[in-house]
Amino acid sequence: MVEQTSSSVAETPRQPELKRAIGPKLLLFFVVGDILGTGIYALTGDVAARIGGALWVPFLAAFIVAFLTAFSYLELVGKYPGAGGAALFTHKAFGIQFLTFMVTFTVMSSGVTSAASAAKAFGDTYLRQFATLPLWLVAAAFVTGLALINFRGVGESMKANVLLTCIELGGLLLIIGFGMWAIGQGQGDASRLVEVNTADTGVLLSITAATSLAFFAMVGFEDSVNMAEETKDPVKIFPKAMLIGMGVAATVYVLVAVVASTLVPANELAAAKSGALLKVLQVSSPGFPLQLFGAIGLLAVINSALINMLMASRLLYGMANERILPSVFGRVHPGRRTPWVSIVFTSVIAYILVVSVDLSVLGGTTALLLLAVFTLVNVAVLVLRKNKVEHKHFRAPTWAPVAGIVLCGFLATPLSGRPASQFLVAGILLAVGVLLWLINYLVVGRVNFDPSHFDDSRDHPREPRD
Repeated sequence: MVEQTSSSVAETPRQPELKRAIGPKLLLFFVVGDILGTGIYALTGDVAARIGGALWVPFLAAFIVAFLTAFSYLELVGKYPGAGGAALFTHKAFGIQFLTFMVTFTVMSSGVTSAASAAKAFGDTYLRQFATLPLWLVAAAFVTGLALINFRGVGESMKANVLLTCIELGGLLLIIGFGMWAIGQGQGDASRLVEVNTADTGVLLSITAATSLAFFAMVGFEDSVNMAEETKDPVKIFPKAMLIGMGVAATVYVLVAVVASTLVPANELAAAKSGALLKVLQVSSPGFPLQLFGAIGLLAVINSALINMLMASRLLYGMANERILPSVFGRVHPGRRTPWVSIVFTSVIAYILVVSVDLSVLGGTTALLLLAVFTLVNVAVLVLRKNKVEHKHFRAPTWAPVAGIVLCGFLATPLSGRPASQFLVAGILLAVGVLLWLINYLVVGRVNFDPSHFDDSRDHPREPRD
C-alpha cells in the first residue's frame, strides 16, 4: 500500500546525500547475501535436534515472523529513506535516551554473539576438513585475524558482496541439487518430513523452540535499510527487492531442510551438529570432495563473522563518540584511523563466548536479542503513524506489525521453549552495557545524543572520524 500525507513541521537543512549507486539487482543480491550465511551452515543439526524430521517447519515459521517485521522496516525506510537502523526508529518513536541506548547496545551484542557463532562453526566443523586443532587455539587465531582485518580497515563493496553471495548460495544449491538427485534415485524417506520430536514437549512447543533457534538463519534482512541513502529511488525499489530477496532465501532454506530430513534421520543430523550439511552431502553424493564444501563453509562463516565484528566495533565507537559510553572506546589509531579500543573489547568478548558457550546457545542468543529489537520496531511503526511526511511511501497493513509484535515478543520469551542459558548470556552482555552507561553517567553526566550519527549496519559501518 502507498500513502501520501502532508507535514506541518518545517524541514531542517539536510547534509549532502551519499551517491545513489545501488540499483534493484544489486539490492536484491545484498538482501539475499545478508541472510545466507552462518545460520543455515552451522545450526541445521541443532534445529533438527529440537524439531525432529519436520525440519522445514521452523525455517518456514521463522521466515513468516521475519516477513511480518520486514513490512515494518519497509514502512519506516519509506518514511525516512535517508536514515537507517532500529535505534533511530526507536528514538524517533519514543524519544527515551536510555531505551535508544539499550536498543543500540543490544544490536551490538547480537553482532558479537553472531560472530562467536561463526567462529565456533569455523573451528568445530569446516576447518576440520583440513586440520584438527584445539578449539581455544582456533578461536584465538580466528578472532585475532578478524581483529587485525578490522583494525586495518575494511571497505565492503557491493561487488564483493555479490561474489560472496554466489559462493554461499552455490554451496546450498549443491546440497539441494545432489539431494534432489539422490531422492530421485530412491534414497531417503519422505515420511520423516512430518515427524515432530515430542519426547520432552508437545508438538507446539517443539515447533516454537525450534523456530526460536531457526530465526537466527533469517536475520540480516534488516541491514539493507541502512543502504537506503545509497539506493536509487529507495521508496520504489526497496519493497520489491527486500520481499523477493527474503522469499529467495526462505525457499533455499526450506529446500535444504526438506532434502536434509529426507536423506538423513533427524537423530543423525542432531549428532552431526554444525556438520549436518556435510553429512547430507556425504549421503547424497559420496564421491563429492567434502573439502570443497568445507572451503565454501569457511568462506560463509568468515564473511558473516567479519561483517558482524565490523558492525559491533563501530557501534561501540559510535556510542563513545556520542559520549554515552566511556570515551576510551572512541579512541582511534592515528595511523589506521580505526577504533582500536572498541575492536579489542569486542574481540575479547567474542573469544570468551567462543570458548565458553555452546554453538546453539550463541545462535539462540543472537536470535533472542534481535527478536527483542524487532518487537520494538513493530511497536515503533505504529507509534510513528502519527508523524506525517510529505512524500509517498510504503505503508504496511496494520495487521502485519501487530502480528509481528505478538510473534516476535512470544519467541523472545521462555514460553517459546527458549532455554534459560540464552537469557543468561544475553543478560550478562546487556548488564555490561548498563554498567558502562552508568560509569559514563557518573563521570560525564546526562548526555543527549543523536543516533543518526551512526547506524547499526553490519555491512557498511561508518569509518571513525578524527
